[in-house]
Order: sequence, then C-alpha cells, then structure tokens
Amino acid sequence: MSMVLWCLFIAGLLHVASKAPLAVAQSQSPGGYDNHNPRDQQAALGGWGKRALAAHQNQIESFPLFAAGVLVSVALGVTSVTVDYLAIAYVAARLVYFFLYIKDISTLRTLVWGIGFASSMALLCSPAWI
Repeated sequence: MSMVLWCLFIAGLLHVASKAPLAVAQSQSPGGYDNHNPRDQQAALGGWGKRALAAHQNQIESFPLFAAGVLVSVALGVTSVTVDYLAIAYVAARLVYFFLYIKDISTLRTLVWGIGFASSMALLCSPAWI
C-alpha cells in the first residue's frame, strides 16, 4: 500500500484517537461517563473538555476534504514524493492541532490548521501540477 493510502488510513484512525481525551473529560464529569446521553454530556463540558470536543469535531470535519484529495491523486495515478509529503503533512498537522487545541494555544493552532487545510487542497489539485 502506498504512503498516501497509509496516511488516509491513519487519518481515519484519528477519529477514534481524538475521541479518547473527550471520553476522559466525560468520565471526569459528575456521575462519570454517560453512555445513555453522551452528546448532552459533551454539550455541558467546560474548559479543556469543551476544547477536546471541538478538536474531535474538527477532526471529523476536516477528514472528507483530505480523503477526497487522496482519492483524486490515487484515482488519477498521481504518484510522487510531493503527494506523499502532503499526506504526511496533513496527518502531522492534525496531531499537533489536536494537542494545541486542548492546551488552548490558539494562534499556533490556527496556523497548524492552515497547514492541514493547504495540504488537503494541494492534494485535490495535484493532478494539475504533477
């Protein structure tokens, strides 16, 4: 399997990985983790738990654009080191982004988000420039 497809697989796993800190925040709520009404409990979170929820939601929101970029490059046979680096940059940016969001380092978080977004957009356009 190619590097770009491995990155797509890893990005899919980031959905679960980004849920883990959110689940910890929920379990620290009064009464523990509410598996009957998890979304209500998530909506009531504050502080780092609320930021963990936002980071998790943002991961889910960013994935389709990245997946589309990967699939466009693969479907059109675009293979290059640049495409691999773009996919790696997206995954790395998402990992850093999640950490920065939970730690409330907002300006750097926005910059890192931009790197992930730009990587996805470049993958989408890769057939035009490679």
